[in-house]
Amino acid sequence: MFNKVVVANRGAVASRIIRALRTMGIRSVAVFSDADADLPYLKEADEAYRIGGPHAKDSYLNQEAILAVIKETKADAVHPGYGFLSENPAFARQVEQAGATFIGPSSRYMEAMAHKSEARKLAARYGMPTGAGSDVLGDAEVEIVSEARRIGYPVLVKPAAGGGGIGMIPAYDEDELIKAVARARSLANRSFSSSQVYLEKYMERPRHIEFQMLADRQGNVCHLFERDCSLQRRHQKIIEESPAPCISREEIGKMADTITEVVRRIGYDNIGTTEFLRDQEGSYSFLEMNTRLQVEHAVTEEVTGIDLVRAQIESAAGKRLSDIIRQPVAVKGHAIEARIYAEDPLQFIPSPGKLLVFRPPGGEAIRVETGYAEGNTVTTYYDPMIAKVIACGDSRQEAVKRLVESLQNFEISGIKTNIPFLLFALASEEYQQGSIYTGLTNELVNRMKQTAEGIKNG
Repeated sequence: MFNKVVVANRGAVASRIIRALRTMGIRSVAVFSDADADLPYLKEADEAYRIGGPHAKDSYLNQEAILAVIKETKADAVHPGYGFLSENPAFARQVEQAGATFIGPSSRYMEAMAHKSEARKLAARYGMPTGAGSDVLGDAEVEIVSEARRIGYPVLVKPAAGGGGIGMIPAYDEDELIKAVARARSLANRSFSSSQVYLEKYMERPRHIEFQMLADRQGNVCHLFERDCSLQRRHQKIIEESPAPCISREEIGKMADTITEVVRRIGYDNIGTTEFLRDQEGSYSFLEMNTRLQVEHAVTEEVTGIDLVRAQIESAAGKRLSDIIRQPVAVKGHAIEARIYAEDPLQFIPSPGKLLVFRPPGGEAIRVETGYAEGNTVTTYYDPMIAKVIACGDSRQEAVKRLVESLQNFEISGIKTNIPFLLFALASEEYQQGSIYTGLTNELVNRMKQTAEGIKNG
């Protein structure tokens, strides 16, 4: 097992990893930018090192600075968390060349899954359910139009090197298609330094279902069931839960077994998540595989009892899956996570500022993950997520009730948050009934605006 691990991240995930390392008796090394120098989890780490200025490129994306910390502290492993360098194969190789272990899958799997179009082809070759799509598009309009006709409108234009929903644009006819391709290429080039895009069949009112996978270095793979992440804003998840409501356990079991066999045949060797869109008839289409810990990992931890961060570390250290998970895994109860963002609840525009009051809720079956404390400042330099609240219950109804109560009791002032929208969404008839889909947020925002306008004019 490792002796000392550099936590190459910030905020809630850094705090979570440091906590896991402490329970495992492993020394932790935190890194921080100038903007994060007073965050509370830095005191929880055994050591903490400044790695640069507030901009991510100068700190959390500064590979040389992090590698220097590895060398100075004589750390034997690096945990990248999620975001930043967590899916960067070049960084993973540099860590290994420095004599340390990258806590994640081997770099070849990160490379294989980083290019979304190529990942789809690889997954399909091994038998993963994959909907209609194209290879990377060329420049000729006639070929682009031909591919869209073959797939069938509507289609979704997607960056091949993308993520986080950036640059994903639907097109319902040829006129929209050409404009969407041009815009998506521009956004992709600006965001990912690659203008490559491809097409997928665009599903109407789909569910976003993902399966948590865990593998070891000896070729063993298991699944830890599913999460429903259908409630999203700008293609980014805001509420996640497990089990997925209104889907039979038989359907989930068959899908999970199929995916496990595909991931095993590919040879995958650490934690990962396979993401799918599910249409209203129950057909699945592979989206991507995230080769890292997910933001929403706590949902799976709560219903399975498996510490995913610990499991990921043990797998990277060479433990066999049978030694990491010692009993059959089953889903018990229900868990729901809500992401708390420092942003306007209707416009989803970041709301930076000082946390004049920051008092997370407590109570039975409530878990809060955060990297902030009262008096800290939420800056404009990073993602505006400031906390995650996870509520559990014997039933979905009980978990929803506890989540609503905890959000109502989360005291925050000095900034705006998305809590009013989360409460509105959780109270909606669609959410209460489990009739959720990826475009529901837009409808709920419009309803919330109308409600607010009605009260204003009341």
